[in-house]
Amino acid sequence: MSERAPHTPFLKMHGLGNDFVIFDARRRTLDFDAGLVRRLASRRRGIGFDQMVVLRPSANADAFMEIWNADGSEVAACGNATRCVGKLLIAEHGGDKASIETKAGLLSAVRADERISVNMGPARLDWQEIPLAHAADTLHIPYAMGMLDDPVAVNMGNPHAVFFVEDADAVPLQDLGPQIETDPLFPERVNVSVATVKDGHIRLRVWERGAGITEACGTAACAATVAAFRRGLTDRHATVELDGGTLEIVWLPDGSVQMTGDAVLSYAGEVAL
Repeated sequence: MSERAPHTPFLKMHGLGNDFVIFDARRRTLDFDAGLVRRLASRRRGIGFDQMVVLRPSANADAFMEIWNADGSEVAACGNATRCVGKLLIAEHGGDKASIETKAGLLSAVRADERISVNMGPARLDWQEIPLAHAADTLHIPYAMGMLDDPVAVNMGNPHAVFFVEDADAVPLQDLGPQIETDPLFPERVNVSVATVKDGHIRLRVWERGAGITEACGTAACAATVAAFRRGLTDRHATVELDGGTLEIVWLPDGSVQMTGDAVLSYAGEVAL
């Protein structure tokens, strides 16, 4: 019989400052809707987070990872959350690796010294896989908004538009991000990244769909590395510097993308749902 608790435990974790609340629904009944997620996401009246994760049973992996944005929308993939969940599952089983099922497919996490390394699956590059509203070359999309133009599109389980600029820190991303996110060219909305490449190092800032500007976005770091390699700006391995810290990204020859970085437990708590 499933358990219903008046106060439900949760964990607060973050990957480079991109923060999550994680609920474990593998042995209890937990139901969420967009309104409840938005209330929990409030940093004044709720717990506060960029994304919320619900762990559910999986017949194919150690757990199924359900992911919600702070605005109550559900998404298929989140790189930093995958590292956090991977760290939990590895500790739970006492081994060095874990498997995680998501709507974007099966992902694997392994211990990498004090960090966690996750294979985020294949980078999808066809315009229909992003998706875009119409056919276009995803390496050079004929699109502009304000000072940004000529993006590269990559799907890493969620859609990304990567703009290469001279100075990522000078871009008014708080203004341009929401306009690009909701542009009709991107029927499922899009994560917006501005990237500056120097000596194989990528400085990246991200507007996440459904969350706004976050300190880090793992799938955006993967997308930016894929985009930079396709543009001839880096090789397949890049260090990506986000506002919250750095990630090591490798676009492997098999087409999948490996991401390595920190995953930190902030605290455990309980909340009345």
